[in-house]
Amino acid sequence: MLAAYAAAQDRANPLSGLVIGERPEPQERPGWVTVDLRASGLNHHDVWSLMGVGLAPDRLPMILGCDGAGVTPDGREVIIHAVVASEGWQGDETLDPARTLLSELHPGTLAERVSVPLHNVVPKPEGMSWATAACLSTAWLTAYRMLFVNAGVTPGATVLVQGAGGGVATALIQLGAAAGYRMWVTSRDEAKGAKALEIGADLAFGSGERLPERVDAVMETVGAATWSHSVNSLKPGGTIVISGATSGDAPAKAELTKIFFKQLRVVGSTMGSRAELERLAQFVVARGIEPVIDSTVSLADARVGFERMAAGELFGKVVVTVS
Repeated sequence: MLAAYAAAQDRANPLSGLVIGERPEPQERPGWVTVDLRASGLNHHDVWSLMGVGLAPDRLPMILGCDGAGVTPDGREVIIHAVVASEGWQGDETLDPARTLLSELHPGTLAERVSVPLHNVVPKPEGMSWATAACLSTAWLTAYRMLFVNAGVTPGATVLVQGAGGGVATALIQLGAAAGYRMWVTSRDEAKGAKALEIGADLAFGSGERLPERVDAVMETVGAATWSHSVNSLKPGGTIVISGATSGDAPAKAELTKIFFKQLRVVGSTMGSRAELERLAQFVVARGIEPVIDSTVSLADARVGFERMAAGELFGKVVVTVS
């Protein structure tokens, strides 16, 4: 079957290890189901895998991809939950110390077919497009948990999103606007800030720009480059929810004095549970949300999507059509 896979890893030139070619069909195993994919989505996780982050070299070649949606052998249309818990784990999969994401231990979703545990498929709501379904499993699920589980704020609160263009950021803006939050964003790119306003943000600012007032919560995925700004932007008692650190995890100042003096909360957030994915899908349908899609490419042309992601040109998600 056709697949996009990591054949080698190179931190300086990650796409040199990307191959679009034939891979073996998924192997049948008890308790698992093979899904014929209709669409998949790209994430920064896929580029990091090609850089050697999170994917051990001895697991190469590895089919990439965490997001996907397709059809089971009995005709069910499903969305794939990317977090694979260890055998026997009960409860929130993201708390399992031995959990993995698809494409770390088990082959991923950038292929014509993928095999996943039966627990890892969620019904695709009737009427939801394949492209929308393919966006939800990773970036959108991460955003859902950040906003609705870990932020601790209610509709009407002001939420700052650091960075305006990526999959998590655009999902945060769209979900927050749909739920009645006042969404503010920062961006180094004025054009991306303007696009953020078009999809539901209330105000857009330059990176590090002083805000007109402090906010109730900050959604932080950038890390070192924006950390001090995030801390300084919060009201006393406010919350930073952090789910990534694309600019590095070692800020020049930890801002510990401000954190304890202002009684701020710093909450780590990773992906989301299967139950949260099911609720996210229903929320997207109920609110009529159409995820922002930067571009759509075929599986055979997946390298084009990888190139846009590696270059930092994205605004929204790259969707890969499979069949």
